[in-house]
Amino acid sequence: MWRPGLKAASHALLLVALGSCSRPAPYGLDARIATKPYLGMPSEADGKMPPLLSQTGVYSDTAKRIANPGLIPYDLNVAFWSDGADKSRWIAVPAGQIAFSPTGEWRFPAGTVFVKNFDLKLDAANPGATRRLETRLLVRDSKGGVYGVVYKWRPDGSDADLLPTSATEKIAVKSATGEIQQTWYYPSREDCLTCHTAGAGGVLGVKTRQLNRSFTYPSGVADNELRTWNHLGLFAPSFKDEALPTFVALAAGDDTTRSLEDRARSYLDANCAQCHRPGGTVANFDARYDTPLAKQALIDGPVLIDQGIDRPRVISPHDIWRSIAYMRIDTVGDIRMPPLARETIDQKGVRLLGEWIDSMPGPAVLAPPRISPQGGTYARPLEIALTAGEPGAEIRYTLDGSVPGSTDLLYERPIRLTGPSVLRARAFKQGFTRSITAQEVFIIGK
Repeated sequence: MWRPGLKAASHALLLVALGSCSRPAPYGLDARIATKPYLGMPSEADGKMPPLLSQTGVYSDTAKRIANPGLIPYDLNVAFWSDGADKSRWIAVPAGQIAFSPTGEWRFPAGTVFVKNFDLKLDAANPGATRRLETRLLVRDSKGGVYGVVYKWRPDGSDADLLPTSATEKIAVKSATGEIQQTWYYPSREDCLTCHTAGAGGVLGVKTRQLNRSFTYPSGVADNELRTWNHLGLFAPSFKDEALPTFVALAAGDDTTRSLEDRARSYLDANCAQCHRPGGTVANFDARYDTPLAKQALIDGPVLIDQGIDRPRVISPHDIWRSIAYMRIDTVGDIRMPPLARETIDQKGVRLLGEWIDSMPGPAVLAPPRISPQGGTYARPLEIALTAGEPGAEIRYTLDGSVPGSTDLLYERPIRLTGPSVLRARAFKQGFTRSITAQEVFIIGK
């Protein structure tokens, strides 16, 4: 019988002694196999990179993506949004141990390699229709830093080629409403370091709050990933099994056993905390889930760039329109966050964050008026319609670019424009927070 307290080394010896290697592993994996440091990658970013993925030492069969012995598969509680791609992950840990911490970042031995595959679904009606896009490798170098490289898969899936720089590709994807051309961005090596910063420890996803989760290993055994890695002897210091329930775990967006607050904060942790933390990007808030909410400067937190909105906050309670974090996640424009390798909006993430904001106490907030048609250049005069989303709300507007107030022009009928105009409009109603300002610029007669 297997005993839960067996250490990884004893476990491996017992397997040999009993000749029972066919039995399921008690912790999901039979034993730790220390990998060659760096696999087939150089120890520094300026070293010679293998031109083919098949030369990196990641796979024993590249076309079938069968990992070499010693590579450990893993997954995360909350994944970074990657334009809807499916991701699979492995880690190769050489001799040595991971410096474990229940909170914060882990430290990895030099020569550790992280592997992540990206596959894109091509047909919403056919889950099996996918395309291999890229495999990213992140290497813990010999000086304590990291470097990343991207291998782009060939159309036949036989191998993947090293990309010397970033690249963009249009991919035909069949959605529920028809075929679209989805843009896919392959990051450069410099792009990798934009997020994999020294302040974030270089490695982003592999930490306690992400791996404190159930995972089914190739052996068919399901176990907590932290527990498995601990029993394989990967951690220094190790921990006792009874400590596992005391460790924090991020909440998946669809895990309704966890609160909206937990799920939304977990989403921000996975997608924003690599930069939004003390010593990170120029911003006031700390997106790390480890930081108590009251100290994150998220709710009612001031912003440095107001996007032209009155009373903006990082998260404005019960007001998505004045919540800059929400605005930047809900766009693919220049202000989008995260700013790299994101060409689409994570609709589920936006909905989750919006539900959390709406659940906070506060007065009802009016949506900004809709302006139709949109701004642009028109050959002749035209009429502009303004629409409020809330019945009974009045719309005040200006044509000189000034911010509309409660005493400005009242919208009662379509506005006829005969020359260049900056139309700005705002909704008002007793008992509601006024809307933010909607704006369109019209060039007439050019």
